Amino acid sequence: MPEHDHVRVEPAPGPPLLASRLTPAVPPEPVVARPRLLRRLDEGSAGPVTLVAAPAGWGKTTLLASWMRLGGAPPDVEPGAIVPDSGDLSVSSTDDPVSAWMSVEAGDDSDRLWAYLAAALRSATGATEGGPVPDRPPRPDQLEALAATLAAADRPVLLILDDLHRVADPAALTGLEFLVRHAGRRLRLVIGARAGLHLPLHRLRLAGELTEIGPDELAFTDDEVADLLTAHGAALPATAVHRLRERTGGWPAALRIAALAVRGQPDPERWVGQFGGDQPEIAGYLHEEVLATLDPAEEDLLRRTAVVDTVCADLAEALTGRADAGQVLADLAGTGGLLHRQDTRPPWYRYESLLADLLRADLARLPADELRELHVRAADWYAGAGRPADALRHALAAGRWDLAGDLFVGHWPELTRYDRDPVHTPAPTPPPAEVIRADPEVALACAAERAYAGDLPAAKGHLRAAAGHAVGLPVPRRDRFLRLVTALELTVARLADDRTEVRAAAARLLRTRPAEATPTRLPTGTTGSAPTAGGGGAADDLDLRAFTGTALGLVELADGALPTARFVRARAAAREAGRPRTELVAASRAALLLAVRGELRAAEQAARDALGMPPCRLDCGHAYLALAVVALLRDQPEEATANLALALPALDVTGGRAGDAEVGDDWLAIVSDEPVATAVAALCRAQLHRDSGDPAAGQRLLVRARETLAARPSAGELTGLLRAAEAELRAARGDLDSARDLLADAVDEGADQVLAVMLAKVQLLAGDAATAARTLPDWQAPAATAWPLPVRLDAGLLDAVLAQRAGDGRRAGRILEQTLDLAGPQGCRRVFTRAEPPVRDLLAAHLDAGTAHFTLVSDLVRGAGQSAAGPAPGPRGVLDEPLTERELTILRYLQSILSNVEIASELSLSVNTVKTHVRNIYRKLDATRRREAVRRARELRLI
Repeated sequence: MPEHDHVRVEPAPGPPLLASRLTPAVPPEPVVARPRLLRRLDEGSAGPVTLVAAPAGWGKTTLLASWMRLGGAPPDVEPGAIVPDSGDLSVSSTDDPVSAWMSVEAGDDSDRLWAYLAAALRSATGATEGGPVPDRPPRPDQLEALAATLAAADRPVLLILDDLHRVADPAALTGLEFLVRHAGRRLRLVIGARAGLHLPLHRLRLAGELTEIGPDELAFTDDEVADLLTAHGAALPATAVHRLRERTGGWPAALRIAALAVRGQPDPERWVGQFGGDQPEIAGYLHEEVLATLDPAEEDLLRRTAVVDTVCADLAEALTGRADAGQVLADLAGTGGLLHRQDTRPPWYRYESLLADLLRADLARLPADELRELHVRAADWYAGAGRPADALRHALAAGRWDLAGDLFVGHWPELTRYDRDPVHTPAPTPPPAEVIRADPEVALACAAERAYAGDLPAAKGHLRAAAGHAVGLPVPRRDRFLRLVTALELTVARLADDRTEVRAAAARLLRTRPAEATPTRLPTGTTGSAPTAGGGGAADDLDLRAFTGTALGLVELADGALPTARFVRARAAAREAGRPRTELVAASRAALLLAVRGELRAAEQAARDALGMPPCRLDCGHAYLALAVVALLRDQPEEATANLALALPALDVTGGRAGDAEVGDDWLAIVSDEPVATAVAALCRAQLHRDSGDPAAGQRLLVRARETLAARPSAGELTGLLRAAEAELRAARGDLDSARDLLADAVDEGADQVLAVMLAKVQLLAGDAATAARTLPDWQAPAATAWPLPVRLDAGLLDAVLAQRAGDGRRAGRILEQTLDLAGPQGCRRVFTRAEPPVRDLLAAHLDAGTAHFTLVSDLVRGAGQSAAGPAPGPRGVLDEPLTERELTILRYLQSILSNVEIASELSLSVNTVKTHVRNIYRKLDATRRREAVRRARELRLI
C-alpha cells in the first residue's frame, strides 16, 4: 500500500486526527476493475450492514477504496478495465447516500475510535462542531439524539469502516451498533475486517440485515487473473492462467506477487507449474501476515495436521494429542479464514493450497523420528476409520511396511482410483530390498499407492520389482499374489486409457475365479436377470466380480456403450463384499443407465443410495444426472432443471465454471472422457429447450452431442437416441421432411428400433398413416423388452392412435391400457403429457370406456399438453408447515456443493432472498445445518 501524506486536522479540541485515515486508501497500481464485486457492494449497501471479511491479502481495502472512488459500479466499466485513480467519481442525487471513509488502526480505544467516527460523520453530514455528533464516547441521550438526527436526514449516510477488526474492546462498538439499529436505515455500514469482529453478526444475519462478501467471492476468476497478468505485462496462455488460479485459490496477494515475479522468468509457464507456498516471496508473506497473528500452539496444530490433506476433530486429536483440537479447528475456520470447512458431519477442514505448501515445507524440517510418528498416527487413524487408501499412503511414508502390506492385501479393490484427476503426492521412500524379499506384497502396496497418485511409471516399476519374487512363494500365497499383480495391471491399464489391455487383464483375472463360485444376487426389478439363488461364493470371488465389472463398465462407457447390466451386477457384488468405494462408483453409473432405460424406480433408488454415501464429486454428478432423467420422464421440468444444474459442475462439464449461470450449452464442446454422461445431459437439456419453446436450441445441442460420439466405437445405441430426439425436435418445428430424411437412411441401414419408432411417428405427423403402420416395429414382441421404456411407450401410443385412425376403437383402448400398464409402475408421464392431440383425445375417451388406471389417466388428461407439476410418485412425509415451491427448488440445490451465492446466480435471485428461503427450510425441517436439512428432506421423500 503506498504511503499517504499524514495531514493533521483538528476538527474539535482533543488529540489531532490524520486526514489520511478519513480518505480512501490509494490502491496499488494497476487495479483491475471487478464489476461483479462492485455490483455486490452496490446491492449490499442498500441494507444496514455489508461485511467484507477475509484474511490478509484478499483485497478488502483495494475493493472498498476502488468502489468509493468510482462511486459504485458504473455501467461503462468493463471486466478487465484498469481503474484510474481519478478521485471520487460519484454522481450524487437526492436518493443516493453520502459517503464517508474511516481507516481503523490498532489501539483505537473508545475515545480515539469515536473521535474519528465523529469526524467521518461530520464530513458526510456537514455537521459542525458542537452539533449532534459528539467527539467523545457519547452518553445515552447523545446517542439517541444522533440516531434521531440521522433518521431525519434527507439522504442516508454510507460509512465505510476499513479494518474494523482492530478494535479489541467490544464495548467501543456499542454506540455504533446502537446507531445502526435506531437510525431508521439512514446509516449504512460497509465494513472491511479480518477475524475477531465484535459486532452482533448472528443477529444481523438472522434478521436479513447483513450482506457478506468473503474469500470465495473475493477470489479472482480465471478472466480476472488474466487481466491482472496483462496489466503487469506478464500475459500467459489460458492453461497457465488456470493453473495459477488453482494454485493460489484466487488469492489476490499471491497473484500480485506472482504477476510481479513471472515477468523476469525465462520460462514463465514452467515457473507457474512450480509455483507454491514454499517459494520465498509467498512464504515470507504467509509467515508475516498470516501465521504471525496466531498463538504458537495454534500454529503448531496447523503444522502437525498439515501432514494430511483434510482433517477432522478426531484425526487432529490423534495427530496432536490435544483434546481441544476440534474447537481450535472450528475457530480457525470460522474466524481466521485459514481453513475451509466442508459441509459434512462431522466437519472436515482443508487448508488453502499455498498455506498447505508452506506448512508441509515446515514439516519437512522436523526431526525424522517426529515426522515418522505423525505419519504412523495418521495411518493408524485412517485404517481404523475405513479409509484404506489414505492409510496406505501414510503407512508407506512412515516405513510401516507390515501395515502397508496388510492394507493392500485386505483392501485392494478399494485402493484403485476412479476419479478423473490423480491425487498428486510425493513418492514415499521405497522399502529396502530385504523387506521386498521377505514380503513382496509390500512392493504391490507401493505400486497401488503410486497408481492412485497418478505416477504410472513408478507403479509399473514397483510391479516389475514384485513380479520377480513370485516364484519362491508357497502355492496358496503365490496364487493370491499373482491375482493381485493382475488386478494392479488392470488398474494401471485403465488409468493409462489402454482399453485393450484392460479387457485382457480382466479376462486373466476372471480366469482365477474358483470353479464353485456362484453368481451375484441381484436386486429385484433391475436389468440383467432375475435374482439367483445362493449367496455369491467366497469373499475373493465377490471382490473379483465387483472390481472387474466396474473396470470393464468404465471402459465400455468411455467407448460410448450403455453397459447397464454390468454396473448393476458390479454394484450388487461390491455391496455383498462390503466395498463401499467400488459400490459408489457402480451405483452412480447404474443409476444413470437405468434412468436412460426408463427403469425409473430402480434408477432413483440407486442414485439416492449413491448420494447418501461418502461423497465423490464425479460420482455425485452421475447420480444427479440420473435424477434429472427420472424427473424429466416423470414430466417434472423444474426438478429436472435443478438436478441437471447440480450434475454439470460435478461432472466438470462447465470448464471449471461451476455455478456460472451464463455457461449455457458451451460445456458440450469441452467434455472428452465422459461421452455417455455428456450425451444424456444433452438429451435432457434439449427436451427442456423444447419445453421452453426453443426446439431449435435443443436441435443444435443434439447435433453437437452426436458429433462428440462420432469416434466412439460402441456409441451406436446412444447415437440412435440422440438422432431420434433430434428428429422429434425437427418435427416439432414443422420440418417434417428433414426429420424423415434424418431417420430414413439409418433405418435402411438396419439401425436399432428406436429410429424406426420415431420414423413411424414422423410419418404419421406427415399424414401418412399407412406407411407409419408398416414402419412401426412390433413393440409387444419378446425382443422389444430390451428397448428403453420410453421407446416402447412411444410405440404403444403410436399403435393405439393408428388403431383409432383405422376405426378400431376397441383395439386402440386395449393397446392404450397395455401402455399404461407399462408406464404406471415407473411413474413415466412425459410420453403422455407432452404427446400430440390424438393421444390426449385417446386418454379422454379412455376414461369413459373404463380403465384400471382411472386416477392416473385423470391426472394425465388434466396435465396433457402442459408441464406436470408435483413430486415424484411415492409416499412422502408431512410437515406441519409445508415447503413452498421456491423452497423445494432451493432445497434441491442444497444437496449440491454450490454456495448460496452460486444458487442465487442459478435462480437469478439475490443472495439475501436465497438466505431467507434457506432459513425457512431449516425451520420447517427442524434442522440447523445444510446436511441435516438434506437428510431430513430425503427421509420425508421431499427430494
